[in-house]
Amino acid sequence: MKKYEEKITINGSNISVARTDNPTNVDYIAGDLKLLTYDITDPKLKPENFDKPGGTPMTLFKADALRVDLSKRTKEAMNFWHRSCDFHELIFCFKGSIIWETELGNAELKAGQMMIIPKGVAHRSSPGQTESENIIVELKIYSDSIEEVVQGIDIAKRVRD
Repeated sequence: MKKYEEKITINGSNISVARTDNPTNVDYIAGDLKLLTYDITDPKLKPENFDKPGGTPMTLFKADALRVDLSKRTKEAMNFWHRSCDFHELIFCFKGSIIWETELGNAELKAGQMMIIPKGVAHRSSPGQTESENIIVELKIYSDSIEEVVQGIDIAKRVRD
């Protein structure tokens, strides 16, 4: 008989549970809770910043310590600078490319790349050197400590070097 291993994380600690049944085998599900999915490539998801210099990203999800925004800045550069004193921003380029100007330096992100803009750092973006639509996912992380946000930075440095 096949065994299934389930790893459960509780308060940062992991435990393993061995099962004889697949954890997804259930008799029924009651209530309104369901998986929510987004197709961020759907043209109907069109944030204001697609073609407006002063446009803003579209919020897809918001919780106490996290907000997820969709940006498709493709036509026009931002005509203003932004500085958030409330959250750090993890910027992930899903498709195309995007250029970020910041007080800490400039970067062009291409598909598959990401960066973190610490809270309090002025920044703005403009479309990168691509002919396609740009799709950017921005995670706004509400945390007092940048160290909490960048716990994996040493791993990222080792992969990069």
